[in-house]
Amino acid sequence: MPAPEHAASLEEQIDQWRSYLRRRQAIQPVDVAELEDHLREQIAVLLNAGLAPDEAFLVAVKRIGNLDALSREFALEHAERLWKQLVMVPSDSGEPQARARTDAIVAFCLAVAAAVAVKIPALFGLQLDEHKPADAGFYFRNASLFVLPFLTGYFVWKRRLHTGTVRWLAVAFVAAVVFANVYPFTTAGHTEKLTALHLPIALWLMVGIAYAGGRWGQVAGRMDFIRFSGELFIYYVLIALGGGVLTLFLGMIFQAIGINVGPFIGSWLLPCGAAGAVLVASWLVEAKQSVIENMAPVLTRLFTPLFAALLITFLATVVLTGRGIDVQRNVLIAFDLLLVVVLGLLLYSISARDADAPPNAFDVLQVVLVTAALLADAVALWAIAARITEFGFSPNRVAALGENGILLVNLAWSAVLYIRFLRGRGPFTDLERWQTGYLPVYAVWAAIVVIVFPPLFGYI
Repeated sequence: MPAPEHAASLEEQIDQWRSYLRRRQAIQPVDVAELEDHLREQIAVLLNAGLAPDEAFLVAVKRIGNLDALSREFALEHAERLWKQLVMVPSDSGEPQARARTDAIVAFCLAVAAAVAVKIPALFGLQLDEHKPADAGFYFRNASLFVLPFLTGYFVWKRRLHTGTVRWLAVAFVAAVVFANVYPFTTAGHTEKLTALHLPIALWLMVGIAYAGGRWGQVAGRMDFIRFSGELFIYYVLIALGGGVLTLFLGMIFQAIGINVGPFIGSWLLPCGAAGAVLVASWLVEAKQSVIENMAPVLTRLFTPLFAALLITFLATVVLTGRGIDVQRNVLIAFDLLLVVVLGLLLYSISARDADAPPNAFDVLQVVLVTAALLADAVALWAIAARITEFGFSPNRVAALGENGILLVNLAWSAVLYIRFLRGRGPFTDLERWQTGYLPVYAVWAAIVVIVFPPLFGYI
């Protein structure tokens, strides 16, 4: 038996090995567990043979084989199985199958609950009708509250979170309900729209805490949540595309018999389906991670050079023409969304990258993208500051100033850390730690916009 301090060191090494293996996109958690059993058996044999714990670990890992080669071989041999798992329940009997079935039932029940929640305000006379601006504003402000509490509840149930954590999560959602509904907003005013846009960002941090299941304080836990968010987006878009085709045919076939289903689609199918689809997509991500993880890195590699070219072209045009950004609300939203997409590409490429791999050409491209986004953000900040100097403060300008400032800090330090990594002066894990540690900053700023901005600007 190794000494207690050696045993702790050995467990830490095994934990690092397990985390590395879990990043192999074709290998599922059950396969990781099986490989870990083999690793521990090899270590036990080597310890009994008289090797030191560190030596036993290194020799055992080498005996198991090269993990990258193992991942590729596994993907080739099990490609058919990976795709079938999108729609089939595993045939193995016993606890795993029962757990998977229970997860599906709970997720679909919560999806139905979210869909029903969208229609509950109608019982109190609040209709989802664009011709009633006050009612439409209520639904706009509370859109995330129809969905995210149920999604958080799903992960609370799945991760078996501690009662204290659940209590804090509940307090956060109750506070969100209060601040979204007690302020006397001006109908269709600036602060109402800012609240509707920023409340989901603040609450998404609560989803992340529940998803991490006690691992939020660890880089690996937060990185898993980033992966989940990217995969959820992909699944949701796929479901939305399928739902769009279904809605199109629904309207066509009923129109053929003289029935207008437009009111049903607008008042029931779209809002209820959009809410329920978030839970369904989240369940799919949880149940079928090993398949979709192959898609997101491909999309990241495809769009990174395209967005880098877009930003470089934009910056070159600004320099050559001398034109500044037209600081209007829609322009600011579109520009911020562009920077968020760039940040998303960076985040997901980080989450999908092997931290131990040496720098490569794609890393250089990432630095180009981050640098271009940093310069574009600086141009936007300059335009916003100039607008504030000329016309004074407004909710939209201050919100845009804060958001672009937050993005500027993130992108600037990300560029520094990435360049250090390319030059061999810092590990890639520094970039991972910075990005995952920065996540709460977005939520805190979003909470400030929701809580402070309405009274500060007179609820306009």
